[in-house]
Amino acid sequence: MMMHDLTHNDDCELDGPLLFGRVLDGRGGAREIGWEAARAWKPSVPGEMLWVHLCRTEPGARDWLMEHCAISAPTAQLLTSDATRPRAFREDGALVATLRGINFNPGAEPEDMVSMQVWCDGTRLVTLRRAPLQTPRDTRDELDAGQGPVDAGSLITSLTKHLVGRMGNVILDLDDAIDALEEREIDCADKAMLAEISRIRRECLQLKRYMSPQHEALENISRDAPEWFEPHDRREIAETIDRLRRYLDDLDITTQSALVLQDDVRARLLERNARTQSQLAIVATIFLPLNFIAGLLGMNVEGLPDAKDPAAFWEVLAICAAITAVQLLIFRKLRWSGS
Repeated sequence: MMMHDLTHNDDCELDGPLLFGRVLDGRGGAREIGWEAARAWKPSVPGEMLWVHLCRTEPGARDWLMEHCAISAPTAQLLTSDATRPRAFREDGALVATLRGINFNPGAEPEDMVSMQVWCDGTRLVTLRRAPLQTPRDTRDELDAGQGPVDAGSLITSLTKHLVGRMGNVILDLDDAIDALEEREIDCADKAMLAEISRIRRECLQLKRYMSPQHEALENISRDAPEWFEPHDRREIAETIDRLRRYLDDLDITTQSALVLQDDVRARLLERNARTQSQLAIVATIFLPLNFIAGLLGMNVEGLPDAKDPAAFWEVLAICAAITAVQLLIFRKLRWSGS
């Protein structure tokens, strides 16, 4: 499968648990901030908000969440744990969510998925991940270009939009793979083709298994987000939910297409095997009498009873005919049919 936009390695220069930090100016831009400054950050002008992207496996991440963000211990544990099933809920005016994205890291399968934890209270947004994930960097690049989100709600909708949007690339690849297999000639159907179809079906099922809970999590964000999540943010995330729903429908269609194609290929293989066996049966039918005649005429009866009897050959022939007749009677009695 073709991979789109392999994830950049963002583990090169960690500043504590911080992968990168930005302070949004409320106008679509942002300035960079380091870990020490982020730990003591407070808004200096109206409209400012802090966004830090952390590696949750690095020391200090959980302590900072509990001490500086006043996050409860169970929630801090959830944000830094490997519990990656998508979910979203509201807690004391803050939004807590776990989302999943396609795994584009080298050597990984897309259906493995990569989780991203999110916590936001309207003025601070914390995203955490374990494996490299490109989605936060897409939004960061928009901010650095001065064309990014302006507040907490639009920042979350930007992240979810990029996260879900990248799923479309993999689903499109699966659709293209099925289309290419359907266009193959009938004579090309083989076990390798069946294995490829099985792989596509397996990937579709695994992706749907992981994406379905994400659909529910995004609906929870749209429905139960705190007051700082504005109506236009709800509309934006509703469009993302609709796109995710279309992706799930596409996965269903691709799965059904793969199933139909798999049945068709199996039927082709069975038909080909039956045709081959029929041809072999015809060849055997042609050569069996010839072999019988050759064996009969090539008998060396010297030393056998009646070997010197001129009628011995005809006696053997009569015995063979009698045995054949008895066999035919037995087959007829047993209602045997060669068809």
